[in-house]
Amino acid sequence: MKQREKYRHELKYYIQWSDYKTLSTLLSRTMDADANANSDGEYFIRSLYFDDVFDNALREKLSGADSREKIRIRIYGLSDEVIKLEEKRKEDGYICKQSLRLSREECERLISGDYGFLLHRREPFARRMFYQFATQVLRPVVIVDYVREAYTFPSEDVRITFDKNIRTAYRSIDLFNRDLLTYPATLGNGVVLEVKYNEYLPAYIRTLLQIGAHTRSAISKYVLCRRYEM
Repeated sequence: MKQREKYRHELKYYIQWSDYKTLSTLLSRTMDADANANSDGEYFIRSLYFDDVFDNALREKLSGADSREKIRIRIYGLSDEVIKLEEKRKEDGYICKQSLRLSREECERLISGDYGFLLHRREPFARRMFYQFATQVLRPVVIVDYVREAYTFPSEDVRITFDKNIRTAYRSIDLFNRDLLTYPATLGNGVVLEVKYNEYLPAYIRTLLQIGAHTRSAISKYVLCRRYEM
């Protein structure tokens, strides 16, 4: 598989709050918490997703296409200190994520539809993103907010995340607005559990997570939030 070293497995589950609390307690005692987490072991993420005029990223996800991609700008804690332009690709069950750090000015330009600066960046990924924006006529479509709790395990670079309080801003792309009105994107206290790893999931982690007791899901935070517009 091309660029196999950059591709990883990703398992997704939609779990109830009671299951989350049990698993969170187990992981907090046996794995390392994400180094970027606050004193509560969490951090806040806001993403602004892009799609073309035909909503192909949304349609491909809903149809279950084996090969698809999503492009987004991501910030943390509503700060402009770290701004990333990211592309997440999925091919035959593997996922690959590439990213590019943006300045606040570059971010604002990209949101407004001015992507020409990408040609002047040295990174090959910047040129790839220029091609994507130019050929697909991408535009910002939806904001996705959530609180993430993450744990890591060195063997096979395992990363386990719980995404909680998933919310969206109806038809707003005001990325840095701290007072943005948002709405819950899930029913009740559902949590998205994601498990990422390289070649295989260590038996220790598989047992700890009780993988067989949960049903895998194709759930997407992007789709959850876009359905408000459908």
